[in-house]
Amino acid sequence: MATTLVDPFTIEIIKNSLVAIGDEMFYALQRTSKSTIIYETLDYGVAITDADGRLVAQGNGVPLFIGTLDAAVNAVRDKFGVSGQLRPGDIVVTNDPYGGGGTHLSDVSLIMPIYHEGELVAFVGNKAHWTELGGKDPGSWTTDSTEVYQEGLQFPNVKLFNQGEPDEALLDLIAANVRLPDMTLGDLWAGVAALRVGERRFLDLCDKYTRDTVLVAIDSLLDYGEEMARQELGRLPKGTFEAEDMIDDDGIGNGPFPVRVRVTISDEEFVADFTGSHPQVPGPINNTRTGLASGVRAVFKAVTNPAIPANGGAFRPVRAICPDGTVFTAQRPAPVSTYWETMLYATDLIWKALAPHVPERLPAGHMLSVCGTVLAGPNPDTGELFLLVEPLVGGWGAGHDKDGENGQFCVGDGETYNIPIEITETRYGVIVDQYAFHTEDGGAGEFRGGKGVVLDYRAVGDGTYLTGTFGRHKYKPWGMNGGHEGSPNFIKVIRRDGSEEGPFGKVARLRLEKGDVARLVTATGGGYGDPRRRPRGRVLADIRDGYINVEQANRDYGVDVDATTVAPGIVQEPST
Repeated sequence: MATTLVDPFTIEIIKNSLVAIGDEMFYALQRTSKSTIIYETLDYGVAITDADGRLVAQGNGVPLFIGTLDAAVNAVRDKFGVSGQLRPGDIVVTNDPYGGGGTHLSDVSLIMPIYHEGELVAFVGNKAHWTELGGKDPGSWTTDSTEVYQEGLQFPNVKLFNQGEPDEALLDLIAANVRLPDMTLGDLWAGVAALRVGERRFLDLCDKYTRDTVLVAIDSLLDYGEEMARQELGRLPKGTFEAEDMIDDDGIGNGPFPVRVRVTISDEEFVADFTGSHPQVPGPINNTRTGLASGVRAVFKAVTNPAIPANGGAFRPVRAICPDGTVFTAQRPAPVSTYWETMLYATDLIWKALAPHVPERLPAGHMLSVCGTVLAGPNPDTGELFLLVEPLVGGWGAGHDKDGENGQFCVGDGETYNIPIEITETRYGVIVDQYAFHTEDGGAGEFRGGKGVVLDYRAVGDGTYLTGTFGRHKYKPWGMNGGHEGSPNFIKVIRRDGSEEGPFGKVARLRLEKGDVARLVTATGGGYGDPRRRPRGRVLADIRDGYINVEQANRDYGVDVDATTVAPGIVQEPST
């Protein structure tokens, strides 16, 4: 720790400046990217660490990147050391799921050391979903890979830049192995631009306040994060809390898979133990230890105080335990391209274990899945490959005093966005026939689960392929305190002759011809409390607003509504 004495006002200014650097890096990456999944969806994160690899500040579109970038920095430090092999201007690229802070290969991290007057003082990094990284399928991630080698290029902590100069051979290798090199290299250069913004701003801080002062402020920021987290930890119930669940399948016909957690909360620690969960599986839903740490960190913030800055100090009380070789901690060369389906269970299991004990903080079960979708094929206007890659919104669970949120991204996606329909129809070979809330059964309660959506993509040319992974297809979002479980996520295909295929939970490269419709339906969240306790007026309002139908009102809520009294958009009280 630095010993320079610094007044508290200067420390506070520097602490806020460090957070602002993360924000500026975040926006720099968004504004310079070429992929809609980055500049529209915000499927990326940025971070600053100190020279020891301790997370100082992080800006996220995706909350479940919260345990990955400091892990990536430490993987770089382990490989290159902190002197000699790393120099000013170096940039290291990594997406290693098993030891490089990686999740799946499409999530690529760029790491840059920062030197001030010859001394290593910090690292900056970003992790972004590159739309195309090679592999056996367009879009790279798929639901039926059986080993990681099928899922795209692997970057095992290699130098992309050496003292400020790009490795042209590596750039050529990337361009030759991806289907959309202009897009992929564009995203690479966007990541480089964001790193350089972070480096420049950090050095400005060192020049303005001196290096030692900045290092003191970093120590203070980390200690402050720990203090705030421990204060919140002290407010949580103490003891051991357990939960179990089932993962639907692995995408290639195996499953279901039992998973479990034991959460122990003391005055000093928050420990999540996943021992006893299913071993790693043949299909690509496997998660790795980096993803597990991220899942635990995310729910820890949710159950304490989400406003606490995301830094290494705030996570000092957190510990994740799990043997190697489970579905949460898979080993090479297990396929991992849809890892999020399992990483989200890590978060949801802890959520499920704790929600009954802190109902004011955690609601019932939500859609859980990213509901990741790939539509790929020849663009009918240009003949070139188009790639539509996106997550979908769905329903969140009801709380002890509120209905669940409608049409929100899952906990793993957080502050991400959908691709606007105008951009979708302009850039890709599909038309959006409908995008609406649905009235699927599920989620009834005194407080109703939030509604999922139905999204119809109609192919406007032949040779379009659909790949999708919709978890919680078989095992629905859980209800609380007498509330009903939610509805499932699923995919259907409606052929132009009117025939239907599905529902599916996972599908890989399903061919669509001109006029065929891919119908994507996301879950309603779990309900809270006995549905018969929901006030009649709120049930009638739900019918009016299209959240439930008359049959559900009669059956689930005990509200006698005659369909003949319901006009379009209007609910009339039956005459007495």
